[in-house]
Amino acid sequence: MKAEKNSVYELPANEYNNKLANILKEMPEFKQPDWSYFVKTGVAKVKPPQDENFWYKRATSILRQVYTHKVVGVNRLKTRYGSLKNRGMQPEHFRRGSGKIIRTILQQAEKAGLLEKFNERGKRAGRTLTKQGKELLESVK
Repeated sequence: MKAEKNSVYELPANEYNNKLANILKEMPEFKQPDWSYFVKTGVAKVKPPQDENFWYKRATSILRQVYTHKVVGVNRLKTRYGSLKNRGMQPEHFRRGSGKIIRTILQQAEKAGLLEKFNERGKRAGRTLTKQGKELLESVK
């Protein structure tokens, strides 16, 4: 049995994410909302992201998470994109990331036909890739 080559795992994550971000930028469903320039990515952050392509890079990262974990919900992604909050002299504490950013990106991906809601009795609910979404992620070279 010969293993298929898959660019999702072959390419380094940073290189893959940049290539897919450029593809998502051209899709009309993925549009960065105006409010996203002013919000932080979580309560632990000091300032909003300074990268102008942040929205597309985060969308790419989320799609890659869905690809590797099969079914992903907003809460799992909030934990994934969380960080330690600097509390001055007190020890740092982990805080989860912004749910609004993640939820909006997931909704945009659903509208584009890349994701669909998954809720099977007895299994973890969340979102999973559609056939079209899987093909898009595997077609990145």
